[in-house]
Amino acid sequence: METRKLGALEVSAIGLGCMGMSAAYGPPADKAEMIKLIRGAYERGVTFFDTAEAYGPFVNEGLVGEALAPIRDQVVIGTKFGFDIDLKTGKRGGGTNSRPAHIKAVADASLKRLKTDRIDIFYQHRVDPDVPIEDVAGAIKDLVAAGKVRHYGLSEAGVGTVRRAHAVHPLAAVQSEYSLFWRGPEAELLPVLEELNVGFVPFSPLGAGFLTGKIDENTTFDPTDFRNMVPRFSPDARKANMALVDIVKAVADRKGATLAQVALAWLLAPRPWIVPIPGTTKSHRLEENLGAVDLELTAEDRSEIAAGLSKIEVQGERLPEAALKMVGH
Repeated sequence: METRKLGALEVSAIGLGCMGMSAAYGPPADKAEMIKLIRGAYERGVTFFDTAEAYGPFVNEGLVGEALAPIRDQVVIGTKFGFDIDLKTGKRGGGTNSRPAHIKAVADASLKRLKTDRIDIFYQHRVDPDVPIEDVAGAIKDLVAAGKVRHYGLSEAGVGTVRRAHAVHPLAAVQSEYSLFWRGPEAELLPVLEELNVGFVPFSPLGAGFLTGKIDENTTFDPTDFRNMVPRFSPDARKANMALVDIVKAVADRKGATLAQVALAWLLAPRPWIVPIPGTTKSHRLEENLGAVDLELTAEDRSEIAAGLSKIEVQGERLPEAALKMVGH
């Protein structure tokens, strides 16, 4: 597995997003199987694992901590703070909480669940409109000085916040949704990250599964699957957006690759500081995703995809309205 840099942090070119093992895509997967999958990912070269206190809450951090404990010094763990979650009960409030005292309490709780003495990258999960980002960055600076955190990250932050945060304490990475299904970061965020030498970690790099070609307008999701609430996953939107899947499929068929591999290779190709974190609960999908590292998309392949994209307007918002209000501050 090739490696890439997120700021000064070296990680595998593809990481593993662990959220779906515990939350969001239906009932939690079998814990023992997920521990086996996480360790199997490491054996296949993955050294970058993504979790958050909010996934569960708390459950996913515990899973990741247990799975990686035997190989802790060989891997990089990213987790997140920033939602209003009661640290004793796990009950979620209605919004964000990035008060410095809360950030530090979250760090201590996450360290225990992750069975470690340091968090490799600590992301603010969503920008808190009630707490200046300079105060947030200052809290991270304190945690770095205390040896509890190695690197600072932001998730779904706007470019103004990125610049202000980076001026207080250098950012290693910004994590946001990015894929052929959602290309919002291209306009402003990616140029700023390149300027500042900050890495980029796309989550949902396969469009929450849509770019695999395994989902169409007739697909039924589990009642607890978050995609039931996402406008982009309404049956009508899925039907219209199949045109995007067709573009990816044409390239995949010609390259002898899968749709997922083309979608991930498209993210990897242009910038060496982009590290996608596709999630899965299946070992064969893990193998498939990691195969994207060895898939070379030529300039002609990328031009074909770009030409196809220029003729399509993807239908539906990528998040429910309430969630969109917490993005891009």
